[in-house]
Amino acid sequence: MWLMVMFDLPVVTKPERKAATEFRASLLDLGFEMSQYSVYLRFCASQSLADTQTSLVKALVPHAGRVSILSFTDRQFQRTITFNGRVKVPTKKGPEQLEIF
Repeated sequence: MWLMVMFDLPVVTKPERKAATEFRASLLDLGFEMSQYSVYLRFCASQSLADTQTSLVKALVPHAGRVSILSFTDRQFQRTITFNGRVKVPTKKGPEQLEIF
């Protein structure tokens, strides 16, 4: 599973900027990676981990602004097409699962 957190937070006043910065930093602390400035991604090995991460993000949502959390399968994520300018960027793969003997 992949989780995508997209947000549009107000940054007019100093407290709003601080809340937005803290939200971004908290997402990074939870293991999310920045895809774009207001779009963060995280791979979750199971649905239960995705549910746990969703609950943690919900608890961090600032009082103002809009936050959306999407979840989708690894297979759906692999169908993502990304461009940097006119150059197609390869789709990021999920981490390989390790076997312990």
